[in-house]
Amino acid sequence: MITVIASVHSEFQREIVDSGRLASFLFFVALLGTFAFIRTSTWMIRKQVSWWPGNVSVGGTHVHHLVWGICAMMIFGYIGVVHQPDSPWREIISVLFAIGMGLTLDEFALWVELKDVYWEKEGRKSIDAMIIAGCLAGILLVGVSAWAKLADDVGGAVFAALGTAGLIGILLGLVCAAKEKFWTALASLLIWPIGLVGALRLGKPHSLWARRFYRDDRLKRAEERYPGAGKDSAPAAPAGSSGTAPGS
Repeated sequence: MITVIASVHSEFQREIVDSGRLASFLFFVALLGTFAFIRTSTWMIRKQVSWWPGNVSVGGTHVHHLVWGICAMMIFGYIGVVHQPDSPWREIISVLFAIGMGLTLDEFALWVELKDVYWEKEGRKSIDAMIIAGCLAGILLVGVSAWAKLADDVGGAVFAALGTAGLIGILLGLVCAAKEKFWTALASLLIWPIGLVGALRLGKPHSLWARRFYRDDRLKRAEERYPGAGKDSAPAAPAGSSGTAPGS
């Protein structure tokens, strides 16, 4: 057992610490950990578990946890960019910024819909956004270094080709995400031709891309291609409902 632990520690020291990727590793772990924690927390609040702390309210107004996330990103983003602290504060700031990012992305659907849809069908956007963010963080942690090592072995030409393919995949993934094709966007990060197909096809009628670029005939085609997609398909709130879902 001790031998296994020593071996893992040695690999961690060589691959993560010595290569200068400790901050990226801690950011990745903190981002996923925050998402897992806040999802568990909101579920327990929704189930009204008696011993678990409830929602935070100020003056009778429910304060969504993305507010704390935005505040954390503003504070620790400022410290990281302006002051650029050395280790170990660099790693600490990375973790705190990732916590803020996790809290904010968990309510991504609230950004898009401008209303509380945490436990509704549209709330799935938050999970999709978190999947994409987690995959991007993982690719930046592992993939970039792997590409660099491969480039050292086979030369600068291959490095340029791989780098170009990666950049194309990211750009196409952003287009697909703007069209609310989140799984296609995720696949584009690994295989860019998949993203090209998604980027060329119609986006959902209430997506950010459609609102910005689609007019008349093209918008009508999108509505026919994705019947029931968007806000108009959201179930009506029961009479007397305050519109705020517990635990979000």
